[in-house]
Amino acid sequence: MTDKNRSQWDLGRFIETLTYFEVIPFLNWVQQLIQGRPKDNQYKPNGGRNVGVILVAGATGGVGKRVVQRSLQQGYKVRALVRDIDKARSILGNDIDLVVADITQPETLTPLVLSDIQAVICCTAVRVQPVEGDTADRAKYYQGVKFYQPEIVGDTPENVEYQGVKNLVEAAAKYLPQANEKLIFDFTKPSAELKDSWGALDDVVMGGVSASNIQLVENTALFAGNVSTANSGGFASVRTKNFDPPFNLSSYEGVKLRVKGDGQRYKIFLRTDTTWDGVGYSYSFDTVANTWIDVHIPFADLIPVFRAKTVKDAPPIEQSRICSFQLMLSKFEHDGALNPKFSPGSFTFQLESIKAYGGATLPQFILVSSAGVTRPGRPGINLDEEPPAVKLNDQLGGILTWKLKGEDSLRESGIPYTIIRPCALTEDLGGQELIFEQGDNIRGKISREDVAELCVQALKIGKASNVTFEVKQGENTVNSIDWQSLFSNLYQFNVKLHISRSP
Repeated sequence: MTDKNRSQWDLGRFIETLTYFEVIPFLNWVQQLIQGRPKDNQYKPNGGRNVGVILVAGATGGVGKRVVQRSLQQGYKVRALVRDIDKARSILGNDIDLVVADITQPETLTPLVLSDIQAVICCTAVRVQPVEGDTADRAKYYQGVKFYQPEIVGDTPENVEYQGVKNLVEAAAKYLPQANEKLIFDFTKPSAELKDSWGALDDVVMGGVSASNIQLVENTALFAGNVSTANSGGFASVRTKNFDPPFNLSSYEGVKLRVKGDGQRYKIFLRTDTTWDGVGYSYSFDTVANTWIDVHIPFADLIPVFRAKTVKDAPPIEQSRICSFQLMLSKFEHDGALNPKFSPGSFTFQLESIKAYGGATLPQFILVSSAGVTRPGRPGINLDEEPPAVKLNDQLGGILTWKLKGEDSLRESGIPYTIIRPCALTEDLGGQELIFEQGDNIRGKISREDVAELCVQALKIGKASNVTFEVKQGENTVNSIDWQSLFSNLYQFNVKLHISRSP
């Protein structure tokens, strides 16, 4: 190559790239020495973090407040739907995302309440207390041992247990994502964390002079720049830092991009190797100029590539440890083949989201109902043997009857659901073995702690989708529970379950 075919190489950009991706630790040490150490590495990429929000309705109740705590402990983003924000702060603390709404008033279920939700856990219930009243902290109600003659205070069971649940179901259905997808990057909601995860990686690392960047603009990620073939270069790309822990996408078929390009052919790379210059699993795709399209990338179609050459003996991608993503515009495909839709010069590529697709259908709406909802009026029922709620259903405004209608509204919605019917709730510490049954015949008790844990665990289990079941605690204390096994014995229904049915 003659001198006139060469362009000025930018050493500064080369060092900046190596520093951003922490290729040479010494460079990062020098940068930190000069600029000051970043605050606790606050934007460290984390593939184990959930992107969507869990909306908890009834978040200040005995079960709801525990659901909030356990969801946060397990890495979920939580939004608490409450009616009294001051009361909620006193119960949940000041670090919780609170939204004020009332499920009995559908006009309050706004985009502010429902945007970005991944799932809903509904723990709402009509307010019941002893006829003679209760203490300010509802000590009589929560202790759950001595029976006090109950009464409904406040709103009616019809409004709360049925119409309120129905309102929430109908509102959530408009915002919940497709059930078998997992949101990985959502560029419609820009954040400092998202911005700091991606950086430019151009052919300057090979001596070239192409230049690009990625910016969060107009609720998209804009990957743009200029690709030059000078100095034997010809590619521009953006790549994430390594995620720790990596993304576990083992239960999905591939990833889906929502993009608007300029008509050129781009590549995506997924990596399982945390080294700077390791094997990447590549897939090329065409864009349509100025048009939004969905690009599906099956894991089975990814090609292992090292420095633009295919790696013949590489294993299939290990989907359980995806540690980085990269997008590229290149003159080359691989093994010397040219990109047939490449044009040197400026380019623009917009990205709205990256999702995993083709996974198991997981529950998106968890409803805490009650054992006994099908028993009022059931032929052959001996009321002397039944819990108070069954005996007093009519006196309590048909509380169980309306709970069942609330369940039906969820079953009929098409949303993947889990309906949990706990037996008598207690304030015990929990940690007992759990007994699941179907058919609405069991009696017993269960800690609110265990019900809350059950709600959060159900979000992760495909076998929990479209099931209705009763639960009580057993006699034995356990250190751990095999949740998959518990749910695997349940019948899954896509229709209403009104009759007594035994597994």
